[in-house]
Amino acid sequence: MTEPLYWIGTYLGIGIWQSAGWGTIIYLAALTGINKDLYEAAEVDGAGRLRKIWHITLPGMKPTIIILLIINIGHMASIGFDRPYVLSNPHVTDVSEVISTYVYKIGIQSARYTIATAIGLFQAVVGLIFLLSADYISRKINDQGIW
Repeated sequence: MTEPLYWIGTYLGIGIWQSAGWGTIIYLAALTGINKDLYEAAEVDGAGRLRKIWHITLPGMKPTIIILLIINIGHMASIGFDRPYVLSNPHVTDVSEVISTYVYKIGIQSARYTIATAIGLFQAVVGLIFLLSADYISRKINDQGIW
C-alpha cells in the first residue's frame, strides 16, 4: 500500500468487488424478464449461442444497460469519500487524493468552509452535466433515457 501502482490496483479491485454484487442482481433481474419462448424459437431456427445472445439477450437487457450506464456516468464526478480516505497514507497521497478528501482537508481540517462549499458545488454541477449529457446522447441514439 506504499507503492502508488499497487495502491491504484488495490483501490480498483476493492471498487469492483464492492459493486459487483449489486450489478449482478440488477442484470440477473433483467435476464429473468426476457421471454423464454424467444430462445426456443431461435433454437428451432438454428441459432447458436452467440446469435441468441446478440439478437435476444442484449436487446432484452438494453433498457437496463442504458439506465445503469446513465446512472454510473452521473456518479463519475462524485467519487466516494470513505474508500480513498481509509486506504490513503502519506506515501501515496499524490495518487490517492480525490475531490472528496480534498474538500474534507480544506473544509474540515483547515476551516475554509467557503472554498469547500464551492468545490462541492462544482462537483455536483459536473455530475449533473455528465448525467444530462449521457441522457441526451442516449435519447438521440436509442430513444431511451431516464426522463
